[in-house]
Formats: sequence, structure tokens, C-alpha cells
Amino acid sequence: MPRPRKPAVPFRRFNASPEAIRLVVMMYVRFPLSLRNVEDLLFERGIDICHETVRFLWNRFGPLFAADIRRQRVSRMRGFRHWRWHLDEMYVKLNGEMVYLWRAVDHEGEVLESYVTKKRDKSAALAFMKKALKRHGRAQKIVTDGLRSYPAAMAELGNQDCREMGRYLNNRAENSHLPFRRRERAMLRFRQMKSLQKFASVHANVYNHFNQERHLVDRQTYKDRRSAALAEWQNLVA
Repeated sequence: MPRPRKPAVPFRRFNASPEAIRLVVMMYVRFPLSLRNVEDLLFERGIDICHETVRFLWNRFGPLFAADIRRQRVSRMRGFRHWRWHLDEMYVKLNGEMVYLWRAVDHEGEVLESYVTKKRDKSAALAFMKKALKRHGRAQKIVTDGLRSYPAAMAELGNQDCREMGRYLNNRAENSHLPFRRRERAMLRFRQMKSLQKFASVHANVYNHFNQERHLVDRQTYKDRRSAALAEWQNLVA
């Protein structure tokens, strides 16, 4: 009788400990730091690694951690469908060429989906919305700007009656671009669509995990939530 296979250990055959790997990914993705900044900060903590190792570790484990965070959040929020989504697109420069990063944000400011395209037409909006709806289900209201690609795509999906548009209504999505813009400047911009798509997805989930809305709660509540978020991060892919 064949023996049952053991689950794969993602940290196997790595010289760095799982705790050090999680620290590397958190520092590079969460904070606006360069690869060499992370290398210097880790050296002060007694962890001597090269900046290229930082690049390798976030590329290898960043999507893994992000998928685990997203899976837990989707399972917790599966029963809540009375959401208000905010959809918006932002320009990102790749080697002198402008591409579009589509982002869906819920009413609490958490980024639901990120999607990179070269155009801003109906087909791009349709692909983005299908991806978001497949993963998170339908929303009660969807707030967009005046881009005509949105109503064209929503008419094909059959949810055009959920659309809302108005002045200042989409500030939630506009403000959610700021953390990514700060991170983009620290990385000296991107060079490939594949790397942009990967980092945007990883950054969104890590930002969601550590975003405690400190301006809405008292100090003690914020400290408790921060400690809980850090404890959950340390148990990722345990």
C-alpha cells in the first residue's frame, strides 16, 4: 500500500529561516524601501543577505503569502454580499510606455483586485470585472468614474443597474492609489507588465492585511489589531 505523501514545505532547502523570509517579504512589500535599504536594515538585525536575495525571496514567497491572505479573507467574507465596490484605473509607466492598472476597492478601503492592461477599452474593463466578480461575488453597488468602458462592460454582464457615478463618490478608490504610488517611486518604476501584475497583487494583499485604519479607532484597539495582524503574518504557510 503506498504511503501518503507529506505536504510540501515551501521553506525547504533554504538557508534562511521561515521567520527571516517572512520579515524580508514584509519589509520590502509593505514599506517604501529599495532592495538595498532592506539589506541594510536586515544587517542591523543580524541577518546578512544580499539585495539580490531580497529580490529572489519576495518573488518566490510574495505571491505565496498573498494567496494565503486572500484565501482567508475571501472565506471569511463569502457570506457578505452587500458590498459597495469602487472601480478605478491608474496610469503606470513601463519603459516609457503607459499601461493601465485597474483596481477594485470595497467600501472599507481594501483592495479586492488588481489587473494590468495595455488599453482602457471595453474588453479590458470586461476582463477586469469578470475576474473580480468570479473571485468575490456580486456587489450591491459599483461606483465608477465617467469612463465609458464601464457601462459598456456592465451592460454585457447584466449589472448596469448597480452602477453609481457622481462627484466625490469615487474618492475611496482614488485615495487607495496613494500607497502604491509611494511604493512605485521607491522601486524606480517597473519594467515589465508581468512584474507589475505580480507586485500589484502582492502589495494589495499585504497592504490589506496590515491596514488597521488607525484614524478610526483608539490607540489600544489599534495596538491589539496590529499585534493580531503580525501574529497572523508569522503563521502564514506555517
